Amino acid sequence: MAKRSKAQSSSALPSREDLVAFIANSPGKVGKREIAQAYNIKGSDRVWLKQMLKDLEIEGVVDRRGKRVHKAGQLPPMVMADIIKRDRDGELIAVPTEWDEEEHGSIPTIIILPARKPKPGMPVAGVGDRALLRVDPLKAGDIHRYAGRVTKILAKKQAQVLGIFRPLPEGGGRLIPVDKKAREQELQINPGDEADAQDGDLIAASIVKHGRFGLPHAKVKERLGSIKSEKAVSLIAIHAHNIPNQFPKPVIDEAERAEHASMAGREDWREVPLVTIDPPDAKDHDDAVHAVRDENPSNEGGFIITVAIADVAAYVRPGSAMDREAQERGNSVYFPDRVVPMLPERISNDLCSLRPHVPRPALAVRMVIGPDGRKKSHSFHRVMMRSAAKLSYQQAQVAIDGRPDEVTAPILDPILKPLWAAYACVKKARDIREPLYLDLPERKIVLKPDGTVDRVFVPERLEAHKLIEEFMILANVAAAEALEKAQSDLIYRVHDEPSLEKMRALSEVLASIGLKLPTQGALRPELFNRILRSVDGTEHQLFINEVVLRSQSQAEYSAENYGHFGLNLKRYAHFTSPIRRYADLIVHRALITALKLGKDGLPSDITRAELIEISAKISAAERRAMAAERETIDRLIAHFLADRIGATFDGQISGVTKAGLFIKLNETGADGFVPAATIGDDFYRFDEKTHSMRGDYTGETYRLGDRVEVKLVEAAPVAGALRFELLTKGRFTGKAGGGKKGAKRPPRGAKKAAAKAASDRRAPTRVKVKRRGRG
Repeated sequence: MAKRSKAQSSSALPSREDLVAFIANSPGKVGKREIAQAYNIKGSDRVWLKQMLKDLEIEGVVDRRGKRVHKAGQLPPMVMADIIKRDRDGELIAVPTEWDEEEHGSIPTIIILPARKPKPGMPVAGVGDRALLRVDPLKAGDIHRYAGRVTKILAKKQAQVLGIFRPLPEGGGRLIPVDKKAREQELQINPGDEADAQDGDLIAASIVKHGRFGLPHAKVKERLGSIKSEKAVSLIAIHAHNIPNQFPKPVIDEAERAEHASMAGREDWREVPLVTIDPPDAKDHDDAVHAVRDENPSNEGGFIITVAIADVAAYVRPGSAMDREAQERGNSVYFPDRVVPMLPERISNDLCSLRPHVPRPALAVRMVIGPDGRKKSHSFHRVMMRSAAKLSYQQAQVAIDGRPDEVTAPILDPILKPLWAAYACVKKARDIREPLYLDLPERKIVLKPDGTVDRVFVPERLEAHKLIEEFMILANVAAAEALEKAQSDLIYRVHDEPSLEKMRALSEVLASIGLKLPTQGALRPELFNRILRSVDGTEHQLFINEVVLRSQSQAEYSAENYGHFGLNLKRYAHFTSPIRRYADLIVHRALITALKLGKDGLPSDITRAELIEISAKISAAERRAMAAERETIDRLIAHFLADRIGATFDGQISGVTKAGLFIKLNETGADGFVPAATIGDDFYRFDEKTHSMRGDYTGETYRLGDRVEVKLVEAAPVAGALRFELLTKGRFTGKAGGGKKGAKRPPRGAKKAAAKAASDRRAPTRVKVKRRGRG
């Protein structure tokens, strides 16, 4: 509890109520600095203010986001929102895109006001659009209703509906929407509007105006292929999430006209033996590395590490057609059968791909590393380089392990061994820093030539992967430090620490397996690492890793720096992949301008407000890509398992809700669902504190993390849903589940019969689990 010293006057400092009122009613950014200025708080009184704000956060009165604070449940001044409807007066109504009702209560509404000075050419907002809004409470202290003005429309309403075509005997047909979340009804397609669509085709259709009665009508605009082909699966996600996947002609033309960058204004690094190390199937190579021992006597045992990144800024100029399209896409999107690139192939796979033995422009950072693994200094250079070799992770690792091939044998001693020695050095500092380490296997889907799933496997985690990751992190930190030193605005990669609410939930999960979450000391990644180490090798390892992941905040892009909690870094920016991330291109341009490396950097008239808007836009694009990639994998695995109905699988309970149990299969990593109504011959109740289901009569319990055997009873490839039947008996704790006293066992088979009847009336249940990014 924050206490005032004897020297502090009760009238000199604001009361608790004054602080809360100031935070709730102040427009714009509010943080410790703004409060201190408003109340003239100086010297040691700032310690009191810091503790008071912490107390208010612990009590749930205020929320913190980076260095900003606001009243709990109150929207920040700038918010991304979805426009959902018009009210009776015709006013547009929006709701925030991201809102945790469990943590903050009912979702607030925003009435959209007309723009004070409409910008020429700016599109008009409408129902279904996603927009960036500047908001204020309608009344002082009201956290449920806001007025907002559109500053930028981020995504227009999808102009078409995606679905499966089913023909009718009399001609025409029906469109069955693939997006179950939207709860859209079927659409009627009149004869002549089918565009030669066949039964089972995945189609895109536009809605035609219709009368008050009957199904709405639609007209087929595009046939996307048979839904029976896995090659159509990624198209579902592309269209459902409105991901741009065709480059406009002006963008293609601009890319084709691009000429090779010249040596003008560049250092000649063509003799520096940089190498690229990527996945074996990579088509673009945008980063290269090199390391040598530092010959400086004052840095004995140290290294000089160089990271060179493709100079995309040399080809994609601010305000150009390619730049506008790249900002709209935000990032490349990766599916098992295709890539939706951020930039045209002429740029990403040709001019900016660091091909071996071919001169390519790059922006490079040279970092001096001390013998303790810490970075002592760095410098940025605009260069012309020539990659000495193109290697895969496996190829480089095998060479280091003593089995070089014809490519790696000549470069083993002069290039690869120094790289591994430098990595061993920087790893010392990494281990001391101790970033968050989550052991969650990432499964990879391999397709056959016809697009069907061949196999699902977990790639081996190699030292080569860790080497490249650590070198990229060092380069990203150097970029952020260089721009801060130059007092340049930039887009940071930020990751806030977990909220108190999520920490309480994690504490309850740990308590259910006999572990205690430490409550003393600052919240740091090493706290979570101690928890993870304590379950290493036990039956709880996988699900505790999953639970810790879910407890984390989501990483995002921001023009304000509040650090990267997961990496345990004070400042961090994405610099190493401008081919596939727009944030990196912004950082490249900022470096070029700040360090006077050319005239094609960040425009001098770009404002911080514009960077805030870009940050929000590309963060949304990243979440869109993650959702599309995840849903595609779900659908592909559902396709893969569709002909194995009745087969049994080993798995683990990965989630427990009132509705039932989520099961993650060991073999494929697929997620499926067991409805509560189908579990055993008892009535099961959800225990939120222990994350378990417990039978009223028997006390039989199923708990998060339990290993189980299940039978696949239904697979819905279009929805990406799997439904299982539980074959494993639960734990018997000796305690009933909290039903009425003297509860009777239900008649044998009664529950299963009721469940089967219910199953016949519904499609497979698909419940989304919100995952959090780590980087």
